[in-house]
Amino acid sequence: MKRMAVLITVLLGGLCLGQMALAQMSLPSVNLGFKNADSPTEVVGVIKLVIILTILTLAPAILILMTSFTRIIIVFSFLRQAIGVQQMPPNQLLVGLALFLTFFVMGPVFDEMNANAIQPYLKGTMKQEEALDKSLKPLRAFMFNQTRPDDLGLFLQLGRVVEPKTRADVPTSVLVPAFIISEVKTAFMIGFIIFLPFLIIDIVVASVLMAMGMMMLPPVVVALPFKILVFILVDGWSLLVGSVVKSFG
Repeated sequence: MKRMAVLITVLLGGLCLGQMALAQMSLPSVNLGFKNADSPTEVVGVIKLVIILTILTLAPAILILMTSFTRIIIVFSFLRQAIGVQQMPPNQLLVGLALFLTFFVMGPVFDEMNANAIQPYLKGTMKQEEALDKSLKPLRAFMFNQTRPDDLGLFLQLGRVVEPKTRADVPTSVLVPAFIISEVKTAFMIGFIIFLPFLIIDIVVASVLMAMGMMMLPPVVVALPFKILVFILVDGWSLLVGSVVKSFG
């Protein structure tokens, strides 16, 4: 009973001290509302902030569709289908590897954007519009180098754009879909080349099983270890990654 009384006394004392501390503490308050702007500059600043937040929401789409990520992830998906394993390597691993390879391939482009546009804008020596134009130049140059003229001509025709004389006359809204189509086409061509050796292994294994009269044994199950073995012996990952990176020139 004495111990219980001492414990209750300590708890009550702690509660009293806590209430006294809360009473002396000043808590900040947050107020959300509208007020009249003192100058048009404040309104322009708010509009710029909204535009920047909108661009940040589109950043994943920009990273996926305006860089080398599209080609790399499609090639990795073709490789997994050609080998015949559905969940190995996992999707998270393939996406992560494709993302870091994208940073590796796009490194010179990002460095040029940072040196010519982002850093001058952060230092206050360049306006926002000029910084946006200069940051798009290296990205547009990369997309132009990877875009086929036929695909670019298709979207120029679909958009009813007057035939441009120089690359600077091509709108970005036309260049981006043309670049995506070219990347998908290139990735499918690489995927076709990847499928050929594994298809030969499937045909050989199926022919051997039929010759042995083992009709009930699925050829895919028997061919899978041989595919993995061949892929390991030729150092497939280094060969594939090196070929994909070199395909960007």
